[in-house]
Amino acid sequence: MTEYDPRRDPDPDQWLELDEQERIALVMQYHRKRKIKLPNRRLHAAMHVIVENQVATNQPPTARPALRRLVKGGINRHEAVHAIGSVLSSTIYSLLKGTQPPGEDSNAKYAARLERLDADWWLNHQNDFAVLDRS
Repeated sequence: MTEYDPRRDPDPDQWLELDEQERIALVMQYHRKRKIKLPNRRLHAAMHVIVENQVATNQPPTARPALRRLVKGGINRHEAVHAIGSVLSSTIYSLLKGTQPPGEDSNAKYAARLERLDADWWLNHQNDFAVLDRS
């Protein structure tokens, strides 16, 4: 695999054969070639890589269906990767901030949030992750 295009599903086997740094470099190359301005290109690329890894390995098992659901709902694949990455970022932020209740399984919470993620939510509530925490 020599190029990454977030608008298309990378072949999972070819993607996972790459070293993590190679994956990040390919994502950075994609954004650089298109002159997409980002506050932190490496962090942005790392989030892409994490989401693509989750989709390729189907771990958590809600990642791949979330991506498909977002695309089916009318969001292009690149933006769908961003939507999942945003949920992941929010989950990581809560963990780092220490706002997660003791004993709560962060992986289960993240998987459940992905299960509720859909195109309508992303288009209308991109900055309101509490909506995804509803029971």
